[in-house]
Amino acid sequence: MNVVDLAHPAEEVAPKLLGAILTHETPEGTVSITITETEAYSGSADPASHAYRGRTPRNAVMFGPAGHLYVYRSHGLHWCANVVTGADGIATAVLIRAGRVIEGEDLARERRGDKVESPRLARGPGNFCQALGITAEHNGTDLLTGASVALSEGEPVPAALIGVGPRVGVSKAHDWQHRFYLAGDPTVSAYRLSPRAKPSAGA
Repeated sequence: MNVVDLAHPAEEVAPKLLGAILTHETPEGTVSITITETEAYSGSADPASHAYRGRTPRNAVMFGPAGHLYVYRSHGLHWCANVVTGADGIATAVLIRAGRVIEGEDLARERRGDKVESPRLARGPGNFCQALGITAEHNGTDLLTGASVALSEGEPVPAALIGVGPRVGVSKAHDWQHRFYLAGDPTVSAYRLSPRAKPSAGA
């Protein structure tokens, strides 16, 4: 995966990230996860995006350049990882919702818990980050220059295997079809409608 591939709107990049691999090398070992579920967030055009109301210190990484990691804490509990996309100055990003651990499963299980089944190790954005060892210190990491956290190409995913649907748990623009996933894959998280969701217009 290179910057040219990522320098497009999030809703175009999100399905292309399926099958790509995120790897984190640490002194404890290396964990690699194949991405199986993503969600696109389209900046100022998207009421569910952190950048909908403009640039802040929290969301500054979203404004580019593409290929950097935007990490935030959700509900004060879990870290979530996003791949920044689009042109510089346009705040779009792809949330990584789930994946399949393909390297370092023992270390991922140590982080997640001994009793967690393999398909659930990186199911859900918070679990994905926990399994990979991603925290606030990785916010802004360039995923394309050989840093300890890196994005690489995996096996291409045929379009026929990609499911599309509404985003999980968001209250605004919840019905936008900006969630992409490997249909039938056991690592993909279950759809959940936010109890605060209201009908919306959009893409």
